[in-house]
Amino acid sequence: MKKVVLVFVAFLFLTMNQAFAYRLTTFSSDAKIISAMKLLERSGEYDVFRNLQKYGMRVKFSDLSGVTYNSKKAFAVSTYNKYGTRVILINSIYKNAPAEQIACLIAHESFHTGYSADLEEETLATQKEAACWIRLKVASKAYPDSKLTRRLDKLSGLYMASDSNNNLVEQKIASSGFYRNQLGIN
Repeated sequence: MKKVVLVFVAFLFLTMNQAFAYRLTTFSSDAKIISAMKLLERSGEYDVFRNLQKYGMRVKFSDLSGVTYNSKKAFAVSTYNKYGTRVILINSIYKNAPAEQIACLIAHESFHTGYSADLEEETLATQKEAACWIRLKVASKAYPDSKLTRRLDKLSGLYMASDSNNNLVEQKIASSGFYRNQLGIN
């Protein structure tokens, strides 16, 4: 009887995983981005995929050298292409970044769903990015000493040090001159 139950549970588990499988090539044709999405899928980040599907988002690398925030180059942006389709553009300077880091950028940008963000949306997107880094970062792996690695480490530290009464991620965003201007925070 135990064997039958175990076989049934195993069957359900495999079936459920298949039910949640996404056709990743509908979101991107880039092998590096698909690799990052596989990490998101394996870690159960289904809300990222729901957003990507709901808003018909495509993900690709792009030269974002002209897009700056507080005189810093953009890591990634969520925008619309010339046909009005949602697109996540990841700065092409990160094309060789580890898949775990690309996955975090995708997770963040997938939470930007409108023409502009507010403090709540930016906080949610940034928390998702930090939470993904905490889950996906491989402890035994040496990550490059880059702006992206430092950003993810800093955000994950703020995220882990936050609690329900003291959201350090939100405070960091709210105190940023760029976000104060962009989000209209006085």
